[in-house]
Amino acid sequence: VQLQASGGGLVQAGGSLRLSCVASGRTFSNWAMGWFRQAQGKERDFVAGVRRSDGSTYVADSVKGRFTCSRDNAKNTVFLQMNNLKPEDTAVYYCAAAQFLYTDQKNYDYWGQGTEVTVSS
Repeated sequence: VQLQASGGGLVQAGGSLRLSCVASGRTFSNWAMGWFRQAQGKERDFVAGVRRSDGSTYVADSVKGRFTCSRDNAKNTVFLQMNNLKPEDTAVYYCAAAQFLYTDQKNYDYWGQGTEVTVSS
């Protein structure tokens, strides 16, 4: 699976961004999709993800109520809608594919190249 993330940019605190990740190469609906982020000097952390089976989602507590994840299998795309952004959301955001929805990055088989999000105060 090849993954291409996009949608990052510079936004003021309180603003919104929508990240997209387009998949190619294999049947998209067979894969659970996750979003991770890595701030400078920190580890890569799970943000949100969507299951392959029923499209249900799981969102990390740190972004719950502000971020939502969804998928469009017809477009081979997974989205991360980010609202009420805060400076601490500044990071490079990555999409990844796995057989099941995991929060541990070690379980993901394929990764996108990352898209940078910067939130100014």
